[in-house]
Amino acid sequence: MTARIVLLVTSPRLPAGLLTSAAWDVVRQHPVLTGADGELVMAVRQAGAEVTVVDGPATQPLLDAVATHGTVVWLAGPAGDEALARELGLRLARQPGLAEMELMYGSWDPPGARLLDAVAVLDRLASPGGDPWKRAQTHRSLAGYLLEESYEAYDAISADDTDALREELGDVLLQVVLHARLAEELPEDERWTIDDVAGGLVDKMIRRNPHVFAGAEVGTLEEITENWERIKRVEKARHSVLDGVALSQPALALATQILDRAARRGIEVPPPLADTQTDAEAKLGANLLATVAAAREQGIDPEAALRRTILSHAQSIRAAEPPPPPKPASPR
Repeated sequence: MTARIVLLVTSPRLPAGLLTSAAWDVVRQHPVLTGADGELVMAVRQAGAEVTVVDGPATQPLLDAVATHGTVVWLAGPAGDEALARELGLRLARQPGLAEMELMYGSWDPPGARLLDAVAVLDRLASPGGDPWKRAQTHRSLAGYLLEESYEAYDAISADDTDALREELGDVLLQVVLHARLAEELPEDERWTIDDVAGGLVDKMIRRNPHVFAGAEVGTLEEITENWERIKRVEKARHSVLDGVALSQPALALATQILDRAARRGIEVPPPLADTQTDAEAKLGANLLATVAAAREQGIDPEAALRRTILSHAQSIRAAEPPPPPKPASPR
């Protein structure tokens, strides 16, 4: 029988005893060596397997064990023990008669597993002994950062820069996870966790997409949108078409959303006329609202239109600026 060293790699983000049947078979049938104790080692021992913790370099102990037992298992640590795998691979390449090396995955990360790492890191930073700045924050003190990071993600989308978008969405995610971690410190009757956030999202998506999860029949995208809005009205028990509009959003976007909400419900209320206003600010506001209404009639997003124009104007300002003074020559 060929001598064999099985490098058993597992995901540190899953419960310790969650292994494939093939992995359980190999650890029950052959000696197991590992570099350190931990939850997985404890789970394997509780299942009746013998596990030896190697203190120091592991290559020679593995070769000694395989010479005695024919097959031996190395239970890799959370980081995968790549350095050991390289060292062992080089040794067996030079002396192929010693043993064959086999890589076995006892478990692996499901999609989204790194979110668990994000939660763990933010918990460490916001716990005693962590980052004093993060521990000093509140939902209110972080509110501006949430907007700032969202705008930076918007900028990346506008620039079609998907690499920047990935990074900026990470910053948005940081805000979400940090808010959830701070909520764990609220009074007992107010606190909630990141699992409450995720659970609420999952439940909402399932309720509002019955055409996917409950076999409801829908045809067009318009029907899907109307079904979503109908379910949302039942959930929220709102009395006004304007309930739920984010009033802190930029004014042009706010005006557009309010006009859209009213139009979807067939509510027609003429906007204020500039000529009837008594002060300059009110007249300007009425004119701007009329401009938003006109843009909406043409299918134009006024927020995007103004942004496009002002960014173009910013480029003209940059072009009109005097060139920076030349840098002084470096002394020789």
